[in-house]
Amino acid sequence: MHEESHLKVLRFLELNPRISQRDLSVAMGVSLGKTNYCIKALLDKGFIKMQNFRNNENKLAYTYLLTPAGVEEKARITVRFLKYKVQEYERLCAEIVELQREVEQKNLLDNEHE
Repeated sequence: MHEESHLKVLRFLELNPRISQRDLSVAMGVSLGKTNYCIKALLDKGFIKMQNFRNNENKLAYTYLLTPAGVEEKARITVRFLKYKVQEYERLCAEIVELQREVEQKNLLDNEHE
């Protein structure tokens, strides 16, 4: 899910703005290419901005900051994602109840044959 990836990136960057793309890709469990693609999309949409800094190894690195639009978008995506997950949870609960009924019926049938 495209939106889910953006939400994950925004959440990680909000907590750790100096995370490298490589570390971010590992934390998210996705390829470095997908991570780079998501960051570029968020930059293009104006949801994050990059700032250069020198890290302790004297190399240039980046800080990723959520823009006000990025904070708003993160909130909107979070609301949509939460609604989706609640619906998914409710479907799973109904499926679990149905499976439990099937198992109980199977157990009752097995007990009758003993």
